[in-house]
Amino acid sequence: MTAYETASTSNPYLLLTPGPLTTTRTVKEAMLKDWCTWDEEYNRLVASIRERLVQLAVKTETELYTAVLMQGSGTFSVEAAIGTALPREGGRLAIAVNGAYGERIVQIAEVLGIPTTVVRFDERSAIDPAVFEQALRHDPSITHAAVVHCETTTGVLNPLAEIAEAVKRRGVTFIVDAMSSFGGVALDMKELGIDYLVSSSNKCVQGVPGFGFVITRREAIAACKGHARSLSLDLYDQWDMMERSNSKWRYTSPTHVVRAFDQALRELELEGGIAARQNRYSSNQRVLTEGMEDAGFSVLLPREWQSPIITAFRYPDAEFSFEQFYARLKKEGFVLYPGKLTSEPTFRIGSIGDVHPSDMERLVAVIKSNQLTFY
Repeated sequence: MTAYETASTSNPYLLLTPGPLTTTRTVKEAMLKDWCTWDEEYNRLVASIRERLVQLAVKTETELYTAVLMQGSGTFSVEAAIGTALPREGGRLAIAVNGAYGERIVQIAEVLGIPTTVVRFDERSAIDPAVFEQALRHDPSITHAAVVHCETTTGVLNPLAEIAEAVKRRGVTFIVDAMSSFGGVALDMKELGIDYLVSSSNKCVQGVPGFGFVITRREAIAACKGHARSLSLDLYDQWDMMERSNSKWRYTSPTHVVRAFDQALRELELEGGIAARQNRYSSNQRVLTEGMEDAGFSVLLPREWQSPIITAFRYPDAEFSFEQFYARLKKEGFVLYPGKLTSEPTFRIGSIGDVHPSDMERLVAVIKSNQLTFY
């Protein structure tokens, strides 16, 4: 890589997590300059980011879509989307759940007082579009539907195209939590009929934590005035301010993080776009899986459900200590993710960020060489 420098020489370890993740040295260096939130140059930068996000999400008729940046973690943006898209009266949200992040949407809706229909699936399986559509059909009061694209509880990649078809047949507004997939898995919002897509700066675009974003149809967001249950998480008001004020945020924005994200977008383009990045992530995941299976670990999910984002592995036996495993690998330069599954013990290894197949080969080699010391 000559266009930008990788992180291998500037980090004590690789973050093999679903975000925050390992970033390039050049993304980090982009944060060394201070910016004023009122400055015209800075606001032009924000406007450019918004435009490029839409271009990544939509292949045609991009003028029908817009991007809204929101301070905080990705969950802040999910809550902003849910709390603004649903009207204060007369709306009901159907949520397909097969993991912790689907459950978080349920929790958000409950706290906001939004009526819900929750359709739960086993954490170790993908969402069944036919079952979800049946729930939509049986309850005509449902106005909106929400789903997590990549549920990082297990690493399952839910069948978004089939779910989208089911939602479109019912004619309800479609909200997609693409937190851990956008930028790393190709999709087209217009083709899929997605009304709101939510992601974050520190995921597959490979920026750093500090803000999330919602890409939405202009017609959809324009109809949401007065819906929000929160002042700071009013997605409509944030969008309206950005539209009227050259992309200025309502309240203090994370200026350094925004500048790093601009650099990350440039590096995504230099890599060849989302398709090229998805190929790298898929190669990472394949090398990882083959090596881990050779070392005696088993993958939780079948191949057809597995995302290129993060992989869940079962504990090899009852004597296995994840704490020792984690500590030893951190000393060797790798940070993993504990399991989040409630039904059986697992741990997870991410494939995203400034990580390459050669890094996965090194990880597997360390695991194989130290296998007897992880107990």
